Amino acid sequence: MGRSLTIGEASKQTGVPAKTIRYYEETGLIPRAERAENGYRLYGEKAIHLLKFVKRARDLGFSVHDVGNLLALWANDSRASSEVKELAKRHLEQIETKISGLNVLRNTMRTLIDSCHGDSRADCPILEDLATPKE
Repeated sequence: MGRSLTIGEASKQTGVPAKTIRYYEETGLIPRAERAENGYRLYGEKAIHLLKFVKRARDLGFSVHDVGNLLALWANDSRASSEVKELAKRHLEQIETKISGLNVLRNTMRTLIDSCHGDSRADCPILEDLATPKE
């Protein structure tokens, strides 16, 4: 790569929106970019690599906090892979919990849809269910 990229170019190359790159800098997830004389942010090869790492981790659903932990582990040559594995296992547990919740939601929606006649009648079990407070 050799040359530094502007934030727009970095965004195109990594798939991370410019606004998100600025957010990652502001929160300290990634180091602040160097600045050109005109004030533009400049991203070198290392920053692009970090952004690609962050994007992949975020695409896998890791929280920004967990991505920070992953970056710290990645940068630590004396890390134990068990730490990374534990973080990933916790994330998988969260995914499985969400999937279980979505399965319940899907089954509820199927039941409601199946109970609705979907014809010219005004009565609709879907609306009745929505109007009934759940505790």
